[in-house]
Amino acid sequence: MIPTKDWLKASWNAGIDLLRPVSNRETDDALPPSHPLPQPTLVVPIRSLGPTYRERIATHLLALEPADRYLRFGYYAGDEHIHRYVNQLNFEQDEIFGVYNRRLELIAMAHLALAQNPGHEQCAEFGVSVLPKGRGQGLGTRLFERATIHARNAGVRMIFIHALTQNRAMLNIVRHAGAVITQDGCESEAYLTLPPATLDSRMTELVEQQWAELDYRLKQQAQRFWRFLAGVQAARHQSPE
Repeated sequence: MIPTKDWLKASWNAGIDLLRPVSNRETDDALPPSHPLPQPTLVVPIRSLGPTYRERIATHLLALEPADRYLRFGYYAGDEHIHRYVNQLNFEQDEIFGVYNRRLELIAMAHLALAQNPGHEQCAEFGVSVLPKGRGQGLGTRLFERATIHARNAGVRMIFIHALTQNRAMLNIVRHAGAVITQDGCESEAYLTLPPATLDSRMTELVEQQWAELDYRLKQQAQRFWRFLAGVQAARHQSPE
């Protein structure tokens, strides 16, 4: 869990950073501060996505290279497979999390699928994908942490991860979280036992949700402002007729 002081510091840095034009920023990532990496604590605004974001989710997954699609789904998913997957997402049953960059592009997302089979109601499966422009920042790790907090608060006691053995990034994330991993040839299975929900875990999720919404609104307002300013500047440079 991330200390409150780090949330406050990240919120301040996010507000200052949004005052700079996107084109002048050194990086196009989702992290609010623009300080050199690595940082001692990674604070990333992670939003919960609803049905109105199907198109953005599809755009994100379609932007993955064939090799990345293979790692994410376990097979070579074509465009039609991705559209079918997105159309079948159950936002009432499952939880979808996303990370946006400063241009409001969905650069990372996670799917926490809650089991509905009798006898397995306390289980869930986790999957994640990160676009190349968002890699190397720990977004996959933060999405997994965010998913585990939500899972605990939803009464889930065990998270399962099915991944190809060559998907070392995913396996490293769950291994560092304490998951038990078993390998069977080219496929691996991992499971992580979760502790029960606490007041701390519930407050952590509430704070993360509120801060992610605030961050998204700030990015929206900043984007509108810079678009308006660009339009004004373009009008000034037009030659009079």
